[in-house]
Amino acid sequence: MPRGRYSLHDPHDHTPLGEEHFHCATGPSGWRYVSQITTPDGEHAGSVDLTLDELGRPLRMELHAGGWQVRGAALDGVTWVRTDPDGAHAAEGNVPAHAFTGASPAFLVATARLLRLTPGAPATRLRLVALTAPVLAPRTLDQSWALLGRTAHATDSGPLMVDEYQVGEVDTGEAHTVHIAGDVVLSAPGIELEDLDTPPSTLP
Repeated sequence: MPRGRYSLHDPHDHTPLGEEHFHCATGPSGWRYVSQITTPDGEHAGSVDLTLDELGRPLRMELHAGGWQVRGAALDGVTWVRTDPDGAHAAEGNVPAHAFTGASPAFLVATARLLRLTPGAPATRLRLVALTAPVLAPRTLDQSWALLGRTAHATDSGPLMVDEYQVGEVDTGEAHTVHIAGDVVLSAPGIELEDLDTPPSTLP
């Protein structure tokens, strides 16, 4: 069960945005990721609880940020309920999309798991519902993912396989690189892995 800490920063000007303390684990039904997010001052800023099924689909997702809450799952595309900070209003949404995405590294692992790409194969396009702080407002977007290569890195506990992905934003044409080892993001725009207690799990 990997446990660790990501530092989060603005990908454009590198302003620190806080940290995400996480643990994740594989299980009979798939994969689960749980984290607590803090501000640069150490104050609580939100949380992520994401469970995938064995095919990489979001079986259950719960996000908290700024008093807002979103619960969602893969159902007729993806379906979610977003609740305001006062708890007085809840709005339900549904979009014919493949999965959710957001600022948490969990969503990068989840998308990679869902796609199961082959190194060197053509890019795959998919539709996602993005939920980002501070208000977790849903926004539908299209991305393209390609697995550029898979490299073995020597470690004290044996070879560590690192996948290098190119992720493109279809609406803007912007592209960036994401490095993932098992169920842990090593680096991505705005994300750096700072601590890891145990090696990443190998997702089947």
